[in-house]
Amino acid sequence: MRLAVSTLGMPGDGLDRAIEIASGHGCQGLELRLHPDTGVHAGLGPEERRSVRERVERAGLEISALAGYVGICQPGPDEDAVEAVLADLRLAADLGAPGVRVFPRGGDPAVGARRLKAISGPAADLGTRVLVETHDQMSTGAAVAALLTEAGCPETTGVIWDLLHPWRHGESPAATLAALRPWLSYVQVKDAVSAQDTTPVPMGEGSVPLEEAGELLRGAGFGGWVSLEWERTWYPQVAPVEEILPGAVAWVRRFAA
Repeated sequence: MRLAVSTLGMPGDGLDRAIEIASGHGCQGLELRLHPDTGVHAGLGPEERRSVRERVERAGLEISALAGYVGICQPGPDEDAVEAVLADLRLAADLGAPGVRVFPRGGDPAVGARRLKAISGPAADLGTRVLVETHDQMSTGAAVAALLTEAGCPETTGVIWDLLHPWRHGESPAATLAALRPWLSYVQVKDAVSAQDTTPVPMGEGSVPLEEAGELLRGAGFGGWVSLEWERTWYPQVAPVEEILPGAVAWVRRFAA
């Protein structure tokens, strides 16, 4: 496993500060949230893109993923969703990121599968992948697996297993991993008060079954990115991400395959 940290946990901090936090706290990667507030988004011009990539690489880091917000199953015209994902994938290619996170934002796998198929050719040409997160209407591994099975694009699609959401929807970590294993590309790690109260807490102080998930990932030989998604953007009252990163570092070291 290789540890990254998401800029979701750094509201108000610019890219240089995010790089400083990641490189100074044992991370190998930085997960960049795509949003105007972060300064990283598909509207950047060529020089700005080069600057982002060079600054990250100069610090000895990699961009583990771009955290986009497109709903791959969201109701609406296919063309809008496809073009939005392709814009993020072009940005990923320019920044040297391997993939872009999308959310389901809908419950019909046929809609998402159709769009993933349309994106597959251009994604392959760019050398990037679409990473569907276990979230919202498709929070379980079983739901995302159904979507990706129908899409049938394993070379250009993968899964982000957010450890919180399948569990809080009643799916055990073992069942999630079994469902997602053919596509598992990325893991987002976090802890929270409970399945009902998702307020972030330091690793090991909440209810998310982190030990069970870690053992399963080690047993599966998972060697990909694990990103600490500390949701301080949504919960501004919680501690700075710098105080949480040591727990994530220890978790990755304990369960690294």
